Amino acid sequence: MTMTAPATTTAPLNAPTTLSDMLLPVVRSPMLDRDEELFAYELVFYRQGAGTDADTTLLGGIVSGITDGAITRLVRGNRAFMRLSRSLLLEQTDILAHTPRLGVIMDPFQVRDVALVQRLQQLALRNCPMMLDLGSIDPASSEPHGPLEPLLRLARYVRIDAKTLDAATLESRCNQLYDRGLSVIAGNVDDHLTYARCKNLPFQAIQGRYLLVPQQIEVPVLTPNRLSLLRLMKALQESSAGPVELGEIIRDDAVLSYKLLGCVNSAYFALPRQLKSIQQAAIFFGLARMRNWIHTMTLSGMDDRPPELLRAALIRAHMCEKLAQGMSTEQQDMAFMAGLLSLLDTLLCAPMEFVLSHLPLAPEIREALVEERGPFAPILGQIYAWESGDMRANQLPPQSIRKMAGAYFEATQWADQVYSFSEQRAH
Repeated sequence: MTMTAPATTTAPLNAPTTLSDMLLPVVRSPMLDRDEELFAYELVFYRQGAGTDADTTLLGGIVSGITDGAITRLVRGNRAFMRLSRSLLLEQTDILAHTPRLGVIMDPFQVRDVALVQRLQQLALRNCPMMLDLGSIDPASSEPHGPLEPLLRLARYVRIDAKTLDAATLESRCNQLYDRGLSVIAGNVDDHLTYARCKNLPFQAIQGRYLLVPQQIEVPVLTPNRLSLLRLMKALQESSAGPVELGEIIRDDAVLSYKLLGCVNSAYFALPRQLKSIQQAAIFFGLARMRNWIHTMTLSGMDDRPPELLRAALIRAHMCEKLAQGMSTEQQDMAFMAGLLSLLDTLLCAPMEFVLSHLPLAPEIREALVEERGPFAPILGQIYAWESGDMRANQLPPQSIRKMAGAYFEATQWADQVYSFSEQRAH
């Protein structure tokens, strides 16, 4: 479902072109403000093996990714924070001075490293954004910040661990740091109860797995807009129509048609000629791919859900299809749908089984989403682990991590491109 043109077509203009684009083992974790808009990303890097060589490889990849702009493209030019090694901070600070939207995450233990604190001071004087991560501070400590004053003076942002603090301590520490004029980030917000607690405090942004977790609703109710979305998806799944009929299914949705044609004709896909109708696009790309493409644009056009949640669904879809290479074309198309629909319960605020009861999906997709079994369940499992920032649970070898890194980078570029068109409005 990557909308790959025939072999004679040139590669997309935005396609990865450098080694760091393809192999930098990184995932972006969003921090959202009170309006659920993107405030910043945290970039979490994976080691590709064990030992000094692996550390050297990762260090080189990070430096290269910053220098050649791969990291900037990964975060779409937005603010981003990274936890960097001591050697990189001491030896490569000049590259950060030239990338003002990239910031450094500081850890409490670094306060004991005199040389490192001096280099962090230099970075702060160059207006490098600095975030102090207080996640490792003892939750029971009555004076948690006193010894960290040298780092607090450098920090513009401070992150506290919402998971380990009770409600009273969370409120107290957030207000204490806020009153100092610091922007406070709530980290490890992994459920909606904690999220609701943080929403009532003066946090600059909130970060955690809550974004991808469906809310628990006793009686699910689908709004008219969401029922309309499911009806369209159902019509696409049930239809065995050709290109003309496929165009007729969405002909009454002028905005959707406009977005579809605008996106497929964009420079990203570098088509040899302009496609002027849904019928032409279906003939060029194939019916199965075009159906998936319509599903993609329909979901990404939901304007009442956080944009980063919609991007996450698109990233999963693209990664699923890429990781299913080696399967049949039909299974790759189904893998794409499994990834795209894996967040449908969160997007529609209803249980997965309830939502899928409205859609005539292939058994393999339903098994993966509801029962976590079948050919696509292991692929989704790898993607979930990658999103969480910890591949150790799967104990993947370095070559598999590099494969995941390449698929993830390509998926983010594709998803960002698609979402940019979903936000457009017909004139």
